[in-house]
Amino acid sequence: MKIIEGGVVAAKGFKAGGIHCGIRATRTKRDLSLIVSDVKASCAAVYTTNLVKGAPLTVTKAHIADGYAQAVIVNSGNANTCNADGIEIAETMSALAADALGIAASDVVVASTGVIGQPLNIEPIRKGMPQLVKSLSADSCDDAIEGIMTTDTVPKSIAVEFEAGGKTCRMGGIAKGSGMIHPNMATMLVFITTDAAISPEMLQKALSEDVKNTFNMLSVDGDTSTNDNCVVMANGMAGNAVIKEEGEDFTAFMTALNTVNVALSRMIAGDGEGATKLLECKVAGAADEITAKTVAKSVICSSLLKAAMFGADANWGRVLCAIGYSGADVDVNKVDVDFRSAAGTISVCRNGAGIEFSEEEAKKVLLEKEIDILIGLNSGDAEATAWGCDLTYDYVKINGDYRT
Repeated sequence: MKIIEGGVVAAKGFKAGGIHCGIRATRTKRDLSLIVSDVKASCAAVYTTNLVKGAPLTVTKAHIADGYAQAVIVNSGNANTCNADGIEIAETMSALAADALGIAASDVVVASTGVIGQPLNIEPIRKGMPQLVKSLSADSCDDAIEGIMTTDTVPKSIAVEFEAGGKTCRMGGIAKGSGMIHPNMATMLVFITTDAAISPEMLQKALSEDVKNTFNMLSVDGDTSTNDNCVVMANGMAGNAVIKEEGEDFTAFMTALNTVNVALSRMIAGDGEGATKLLECKVAGAADEITAKTVAKSVICSSLLKAAMFGADANWGRVLCAIGYSGADVDVNKVDVDFRSAAGTISVCRNGAGIEFSEEEAKKVLLEKEIDILIGLNSGDAEATAWGCDLTYDYVKINGDYRT
């Protein structure tokens, strides 16, 4: 397997595009995107666990109940959530895309992101649809990425090439996510395409299993979004035998999917609202996987630790504190903690107690853009990784006037 260019248009038979249609007040940023497969594709999705859900999720669930889809239409600038006519608007969005593409409306996935509780005017989308279809390209997905971004500061895209059934397959993904990011899928928009042939059932199995170790191990601010989901379309145009059961080909597919999802998770965490640093918490030596995940997520979600990382302060006691209230059954007298970055590694805690270390060296380590928080529980062989970011002044500035 290797990393390649192309994002969601790297796989055979996929095109993507994006335009500014007028949902956003600004006239310079795209706010409507489209991803299309040349043929109907197996489709799977996972959704936010928030009880307040955007209307597009309800529509998408109904449309892909048969396991298939052919296009995804997404708008940014308005979440289409908590609106009396939300379902009608989402259905109309999919119908407009379907009519323009000559496909069935039931084969269109619809998604929205932006402000909650603000009516979404369908007219800009209706008027922009011809231009949106014209923008479709098999060479670049840059416009489509811009069209799904809200407070993101960088585009998020990845693609890989892998072998399945003796055929070369490709898989690519794009994502948006910067704030309102917290575990329990999904807390971002993620769209993945592949030309591998796989049944809808096995595609759903692959996605549902992988998000447990990728997007569900990601947190920026502790807020689980109302709207967001992760959607995968597999159109089979690589020509491999359809993956219908577990085996070598399914393992190769899972490896590719995990590579894409880990990369996108790291990109989202590193681009957290106001963030200056990507944090990766690695827990090893846990008694079981649940314990490892619980500890990793508790540490990465600690506001006090996130603030310390912003200030390059090796306040390791905040790591122990987060472990202690995580609810995990941990022997705190066995816990080791190190901080690591491109500047080196510094040990700060052994057997649940502080050890002497150079504050100057620790600061050098923590001033880097990517910080690893290494936790050894010394109670078993299980491990887990979680991703997050530091907490800065700018997070409050961004969210203090997000709506107005």
